[in-house]
This record gives sequence, C-alpha cells and structure tokens, in this order.
Amino acid sequence: MDLKQLEYFVRVAELGSFTRAASQLGVTQPALSKHLRLLEVELRQNLLTRNGRGAVPTEAGKRLLEHGRGILHQVALAKEDLSSARGELSGLVSIGLPPSLSRLLTVPLTKSFQAELPMAKLRLTEGFSVLMLEGMRIGNLDMALLYNPVSSADLEQTLLHEEALVLISSAVESVAGPITIDSAGSITLQALSRLPLILPSRPNAFRQLLDIELTRLGVKPKIVMEVDGLNAILSLVQEGLGHAVLPSYTLAHYPKDSFVVRAITQPKLMSQLMLVRPSQRPTTLTQQKAQDVLASVVGKVLG
Repeated sequence: MDLKQLEYFVRVAELGSFTRAASQLGVTQPALSKHLRLLEVELRQNLLTRNGRGAVPTEAGKRLLEHGRGILHQVALAKEDLSSARGELSGLVSIGLPPSLSRLLTVPLTKSFQAELPMAKLRLTEGFSVLMLEGMRIGNLDMALLYNPVSSADLEQTLLHEEALVLISSAVESVAGPITIDSAGSITLQALSRLPLILPSRPNAFRQLLDIELTRLGVKPKIVMEVDGLNAILSLVQEGLGHAVLPSYTLAHYPKDSFVVRAITQPKLMSQLMLVRPSQRPTTLTQQKAQDVLASVVGKVLG
C-alpha cells in the first residue's frame, strides 16, 4: 500500500470533498482521483461514495480511515525519532483528555507545551475512556489521561493524581430533598444512596466507582437522571433538580456560592487519574518530554 495514496484517502475522507482535499494537498483533482482509484483496485473495495455534496467513506472506507490515521501518525513518529537522534525535539504529540479535565487543562497544557517543546506540535483530543483506549490501540493517540483504568499488559500506567469524589448540591432551596449529614458536615455513602442523583451513564469512571461501592453496601442509587455532560449535570444540580457525585475540581470555573460540597464517608470514593500510554510502542524523546510536561501541569492544576 502506497503511503501517498493512503494520505490522499485520509484527507478526502476527513474533508468530505475531492476539491478541498486536492487544494490542501497541492495536487490536481484528476491526479487525486487516479491515486484513490488505484488504492481501491489494490484493496478490491470501494472506499468512498461520491455524491452531490462530496465524498463519504463506505463501511470499508471507515475502517481504513481509522487504520490510515494510525499508520500515518506512526510514520510521522518514525521521522521524529530520527530527528531526535540529532538532538531535535520535534514532531506531533497527540494526547487524550477526559471531558471532566479538558476545560481545566487545555490552556495551561498548551502554554507549557509550547514553552518546553517549541519545535513540536500538540494535538489534544477530548473523549471518554473507551474512545481513548481505542485511539491508543490503533495509533491515533500517543498517551491519555484516564480515571481508574483497568490494568493491562499492553498499557503502561503512571498515577498522577488521586482525589475523593464529593457530593455536590445546589446552594439554593430545591426539590432535591433533605440531606442527612454528620457532625462534621459529611454524608455517608448509605445516606447518599437515598438522595435524588444526577449521574453520567456507564461506563463513565466516576459512575462505575460509585456503583461498585454501593453494590458492596447492598444498596442501589436513586437516579433521577443520567446525563453525559459535565456542564449539563452541574447546571441541573445548580437548579436544585438533584445532586452530583464528582471531584471537587469540576467546580473550578463556577462561583463558589453556587454549590454546597460535602465529603462522602464510609467509605470514601477515591478516584485515580492515570497517565496511560501503549507499552508495546517505542517512546520518542519528544513524547517523553511531553509526558513530563503533562504530569507537571496536572500537578499544578489539581495539586
């Protein structure tokens, strides 16, 4: 398979247009079409469906697109690794961030990356754990921040931060109901299970941690709504429609008087934030430096 043909296919599939792809690649549209037709003949598959609005990948094309992105990314890493032998820290580093941290980390991480690795390029991807694990598997992501990942022989994991989940409630009168707290202002997990909760759906890491501990207690949570969006959850909680169970740093960009935060006890719900990367894939000097930068930024922002 010709790398140029693969690059041309990926660009057309991503842009959804032969015209735009030809313009970005600096080739004529007939030449671009010829290369893609040769690729389809070699693979004996139709990869793109042409229509009046442009080009859409077929099912086979969607599969090749995922592989193609990973292959091209690995080729770029190989070139970068050869450059690093000359002492140059350059190339592309792709990092996955969970939605709960993306808003907090994006700006400081970008600034630190540009300061420490001025010749390298940073690509940030926000997504849930399942998508980021798949991205590392096929080579689209070099590393990712994951909550409580399952141990795996093909993943290298480094603990960056550990924090207890807390109960987040509205600061105003609400329909969420009375809360039973102890003398320290904390709430037991047993008492928490009786409150109306607004939670993300599985397989969200915070939800799974809560479900596991409630199962051990032999109780079920009172879930009034499942919402897969941090800002949406907190907006609903702010209106008094229920309570959330999240790390306290998720409130960093909200006014302090908008919510009431209570510690959870018996037991505490400890969430571990891990830096994860594929263990079977060589790490370039640029990636090693990027890992150091990421760990430092996480420490400053969450520490």
